[in-house]
Amino acid sequence: MRSEPSFIPSRILVIKLRHHGDMLLITPVIHALKQHYPDTSVDVLLYEETREMLAANREIRQIYGLDRRWKTQGARYKLRQEWALLQSLRQQRYDLVLNLADQWNSALITAFTGAAVRIGFDFPKRRHFLWRHCHNRLAATDAHQTQHTVEQNLSILAPLGLSVDHPTVTMAYTSGDWQNCLALIPEAFRRQYIVIQPTSRWFFKCWRESRMSEVINALAEMGQHVIITSGPDPKEKQMVEAIIAGCPQAPILSLAGQLTLRQLAALIDHARLFIGVDSVPMHMAAALQTPLIALFGPSKLTFWRPWQAKGEVIWAGDFGPLPDPDAIDTGTDERYLDLIPASAVIDAARRLLS
Repeated sequence: MRSEPSFIPSRILVIKLRHHGDMLLITPVIHALKQHYPDTSVDVLLYEETREMLAANREIRQIYGLDRRWKTQGARYKLRQEWALLQSLRQQRYDLVLNLADQWNSALITAFTGAAVRIGFDFPKRRHFLWRHCHNRLAATDAHQTQHTVEQNLSILAPLGLSVDHPTVTMAYTSGDWQNCLALIPEAFRRQYIVIQPTSRWFFKCWRESRMSEVINALAEMGQHVIITSGPDPKEKQMVEAIIAGCPQAPILSLAGQLTLRQLAALIDHARLFIGVDSVPMHMAAALQTPLIALFGPSKLTFWRPWQAKGEVIWAGDFGPLPDPDAIDTGTDERYLDLIPASAVIDAARRLLS
């Protein structure tokens, strides 16, 4: 790893305003910065609801949150909170700001920090004088269409002359997170268990409930205990209930909607196997190096396949035609994963458990 020897920043701000999984995939950037600049403080600006993805990461000094709930309190309240956030960021006197986001507000925040070096991406849709004004260096995006999201994020370091070998994604949690999680697990499950996360907030990424029940029944026949998880959304919990109804004899523990993201990370980290759809927990399992089976439908595998995963990715496109990911109505009830037979997942589980 090398960089320009004349520039050693003392304070760095990394900006990424996206979803939970996106935040996990910026951790290789943070790690690279700390590896190359070990005495440098690295802060992160994110959407407040994604804070938990990075809250236990020891390589981050401070996390600042842009809370999208501010707008529910009225325009004046929102403006006051945003102005206070901007003032806090400017007072940090950053030497370097890396803007990984593509929104105009992230660019304006980058400029407002007053950092000496402000790097953004040269997004084709942002080739505008104001975008260039907000950043004094732009990282090329020509290769992004053929790169994983981790590689795309790391390319922000090119203007600094940094290169990264074997980048790793990090999902951090505390011992308290595991102890809180462990308190919910009966003794019979603690020795070894499999975590299954069958849900996503986008239901077009989900598999038919009866197929997942079939997998769980097969795992039960192999002598495995299953802990099934989901988000707190009532629709996700209903899906879990339907899956469990199809497994009346299987040893199943449902923690659907009961865990924080860090507690879920602890649960996955101690699991023998993780089975799940294209979702945040799948990326967490890959980061934690838990053996996994990841079920993918019409997502862009180049961008979103689990990074550094141990296990197998099963793509519905290998079993039949899928629509273009860019043409999907994300509100559809269509289950594109239904092309995947239960036998494919059961066979993969046998291989990984053997």
